[in-house]
Amino acid sequence: MENPYIPKLAIIKDYRDETPDTRTFQVRFKDLEDIKKFKFNPGQFVELTVFGYGEAPFSISGGIDKEDYFELTIRKMGTVTSALFRMQRGSIIGIRGPLGRGWPIEKMLGKDILIIGGGIGIAPLRPVIHYIKLHREKFGKVILMYGARTPKDLLYKYEFDDWAKFIEVHLTVDCGDETWKGRVGVVTVLFDEIEVIPEKTIALQCGPPIMMHFVTKMLKKIGFPDENIYLSLERLMKCGMGFCGKCTISGTYVCRHGPVFCYTEVRGFLEKIPEAGE
Repeated sequence: MENPYIPKLAIIKDYRDETPDTRTFQVRFKDLEDIKKFKFNPGQFVELTVFGYGEAPFSISGGIDKEDYFELTIRKMGTVTSALFRMQRGSIIGIRGPLGRGWPIEKMLGKDILIIGGGIGIAPLRPVIHYIKLHREKFGKVILMYGARTPKDLLYKYEFDDWAKFIEVHLTVDCGDETWKGRVGVVTVLFDEIEVIPEKTIALQCGPPIMMHFVTKMLKKIGFPDENIYLSLERLMKCGMGFCGKCTISGTYVCRHGPVFCYTEVRGFLEKIPEAGE
C-alpha cells in the first residue's frame, strides 16, 4: 500500500510566464507507473514539495486532455513558491495527490453552466473549461465571467479566442489602461451582459473571498437556488491532509471536505472566511 505522505518524484517539463508574478508549470512524473496512475478531476489539487524549502497546495490548472503531464499555475508569494520560480526545466520536485473534491461534473451534465473567476481563481476553473470543450455536447449554454486587477493580470489570454469558439467569454478589469477596450469594474458588473435561467444553470466560482461573497449575493438575487451554486475555497489550504488545522472553518476542513463546496454546505460559515464580510 502506498504511503500518501511520501511525495512522488516529478520533473518540471516546461513553464511559461502568465504575468510578472505568475507562472504555469508543466509537471511530469519521473516514474512511468506514476504517470499512468495519475488521474484528476477538475477542481482537485496537489501538494507540491520543493525539497529543502517545504510543501504547499496548488490547484491543478490543466492537463485534463494530456497523458504525460499536468499543469499548475502558481503565483510567487512566499518561500516555497520563490524557490520554485528559481528552478529550471528538468528540475526535480515532489508531488502528492490528486487530493480533495473537485467540481460536480456529474451534476453539471445536461445543464447550463456559469463559470465565474477572479484573478488567479481562474486556475482551478480552467480544467472545467477544457473538459467542456472535450465534451461540449454534454452541456447546455456555457458562460465564462472573468475579472482581474489590470489587463496584465489576466491569465491565459492566449486561450480566450479559442474558448470563445465554444462558450461565451466576458472579461473585465478593475483598472484599465490605454490598450484595454473592454469592461472596467469588478466581475459582478458582467452580470448585466449575460442571460441565464437560474433553475437550470450550475454556477461555479473561484476567486478572492470578497469576490465570492458578492458574486454569491448576486446569484441569490437573480434567483439561483443554493444547491446550484458551487465555490472553491482552495486558497485556505495548507497541509492538504486535515492535520494542521489551518483550513478549518466551523469544524469543516477545506482540504478534506473540499476544496469545492456547494453553497448549501458553506452558507453558515461563508461570512467567517477572512475578508468575506469586508
